[in-house]
Amino acid sequence: MRRTLFEQDHEDFRLLARDVLAREVLPAYEDWRRAGLVPRDLFTTLGKPGLLGTAIPEEYGGGGRADYRFNVVLQEECARAGVTLGGLRTHLDVVVPYFTGLADAGQRARWLPGLASGELYTAIAMSEPGTGSDLAGITTRAVRDGDHYILTGAKTFITGGHHADLVIVVARTATDPADRRRGLTLLVVEKGSPGFTVGRRLEKIGLPTQDTVELSFDAVRVPAANVLGEEGAAFTHLGRNLAQERLAIAVGAVAQARAALDRTVTYVRDRTVFGKPVAHFQNTKFELAAVATELEAAQALLDAAVRALVDGELSPADAAKTKLFCTETQGRIIDRCLQLHGGYGYILESPIARLYADARVTRIYGGTSEVLKTIIAKSLGL
Repeated sequence: MRRTLFEQDHEDFRLLARDVLAREVLPAYEDWRRAGLVPRDLFTTLGKPGLLGTAIPEEYGGGGRADYRFNVVLQEECARAGVTLGGLRTHLDVVVPYFTGLADAGQRARWLPGLASGELYTAIAMSEPGTGSDLAGITTRAVRDGDHYILTGAKTFITGGHHADLVIVVARTATDPADRRRGLTLLVVEKGSPGFTVGRRLEKIGLPTQDTVELSFDAVRVPAANVLGEEGAAFTHLGRNLAQERLAIAVGAVAQARAALDRTVTYVRDRTVFGKPVAHFQNTKFELAAVATELEAAQALLDAAVRALVDGELSPADAAKTKLFCTETQGRIIDRCLQLHGGYGYILESPIARLYADARVTRIYGGTSEVLKTIIAKSLGL
């Protein structure tokens, strides 16, 4: 179905992204997969043509277009090319908005130019070994000491943490027994700070080039000038960006499901079984017809949600509905596409097998499907 989400600027950006991926990423991508990590200089490579700074104001070297549709285009082109660029999605869609939305004048001058050029790369550290989705249960603490905070604690499942130059750490700076959500603060910890240790890269089922690490903070001295936003208001700040974070996962889910369908259509046309192409069997036709229909429904919901986000109207409940539907649909679509590949679909050299492994986490991070159903139920007054 015809999409009306994008304008000419977005399509021009799409061609730029497609060209950069073809020249700078695809020739080396298999080496990066085997290494389990993209190179750090990838981000400066992407920054030079302007792929990273579209939402950053022009005075700091960015494109001055705070339009989430550019992020959507980049995700779609990565899925089309069959690549995952480390934690780039988290950096652009989740972390950079905290800097553009909360940084004061001094922080903007310090950090935004590097974010636009790719010289600074970011991560956000929320999850802890004992808390998971319960942000109010965070135990990492930061105690004020003059013009610094002393930060102590540990974080886990941190996407992009291996390469990150700046890590936004959610830490408890005060305790209110009546409201566990109060007293959390966002602190920007800089790479190389004494006591800040980047742990091992965690081995995962999928997303091999997306570095996921453990972080530890042993009495790290963080300048008070590195507080992002209002002290004690981290829970509020985090809530304001959750809708976009969840939408970003939905964007990737639909783009990867579309890539799975496109690859499967090509495969069944070329693969011969019992003397004729797999595409000639009625079961194949019916399965892919159902997949295509589900995909169109997910795309329509997603495009409506993206439009609402751009217009400043996307509610937390609608973001939850979109992520829930799109990621659950992604799982079903890729599973059915893998089935049509037969034994080849189970071999990791097959793109469909990689899509299958990568897809499983989308129903977990950014809010599990169960958490999202709770949010949706509350919006119904239940």
